[in-house]
Amino acid sequence: MTVTEIILHRIKLPLITPYRLSYRVYEDFDPIIVEARDAEGCTGWGEGHISPGHTFESIEGGWRFCAEEGKRVLGLPVDEAKNRLEAIQPRSPVAAAALITALEMLGGHPVLDVAERQRLPLLTPFHATEADAIAAEVEARIAEGFGTLKVKVGKDVEADLARVAAVQAAAQGRATIRLDANRGFDREDGCRFAAALDPEGIELFEQPCESKDWESNAAVAAVSAVPVMLDESIYGVADIERAADIEGIGFIKLKLKKMGGLDLLRRGLERIRELGMIPVLGDGVSSEIGCWMEACVARELIDNAGEFNGFLKPKARLFANPLNFENGALELDAGYRPEIDRAALEAHRLDHARLTALQDQIAKG
Repeated sequence: MTVTEIILHRIKLPLITPYRLSYRVYEDFDPIIVEARDAEGCTGWGEGHISPGHTFESIEGGWRFCAEEGKRVLGLPVDEAKNRLEAIQPRSPVAAAALITALEMLGGHPVLDVAERQRLPLLTPFHATEADAIAAEVEARIAEGFGTLKVKVGKDVEADLARVAAVQAAAQGRATIRLDANRGFDREDGCRFAAALDPEGIELFEQPCESKDWESNAAVAAVSAVPVMLDESIYGVADIERAADIEGIGFIKLKLKKMGGLDLLRRGLERIRELGMIPVLGDGVSSEIGCWMEACVARELIDNAGEFNGFLKPKARLFANPLNFENGALELDAGYRPEIDRAALEAHRLDHARLTALQDQIAKG
């Protein structure tokens, strides 16, 4: 099986509700979608959503990486093309993941084969800030079947503590709470917030400080009333191993787009458990392609609420047979295989490029 064509799509998917983080508000998702084909007409799809402020990559740089490296793997066997991209993945992890996962799907990666029906509980983002609205949203989310609520913090210590306490009071133990600062705290405020938490019903506190500020994150973990989870700090196994040596780090979250591919993601999740920590998986800003792939990995390696809920946020879906969400969970039927809705893809496309082995041969000639 040889890679004969790669088509790049850059799209924009408007969201149903703005998605608020400590450092930005998303009104839409604009991932790079990679379509890889072989001579027999088989197709694989991959996705890389580069979020400025979350990663060192830029959208323009990621697009350039996909175009340049996509050309270089044309004409290669799928496995050889994948190995080549894995070797240079650290240069542009999210862009590389889009190419690598497209090749893994094209090559028939076994983790994507669903033999039995699977139900994978998801967490839900939590938006309300005022007391009455908090109570109402807790009831609404529980009624929808969600058992884990993700509360964003990281701006104002006292206001964040008051909001968390209000969510705890409204939930009354009926839902687990995850806190996420998205690097919003400095060391002093992070420590003050984490030490003051009432741990009742709180599963973890995610990424208190800047991704490269390991010392500050370690300081917060040392005093936190709940286990700390690192996310933005983690790009590979070396980072996982570094985190394992820090007191108070109990969880590590991985994303397919940062790890670089299905095989690399599996290795990372397995290493987290080997080192005595608990893995969490999922990207809240992926479309259906990334969420489907993460769900396929999660069914074997994750036993807590998945964060691969990005597919619920856009107004439009990319699959003609959309991922099924029911009673707080993503459900995969036995034998499920997604089909891209090309009309939806084209309707939301900002840019595209077609790379073919034939074009490359003509250029060389």
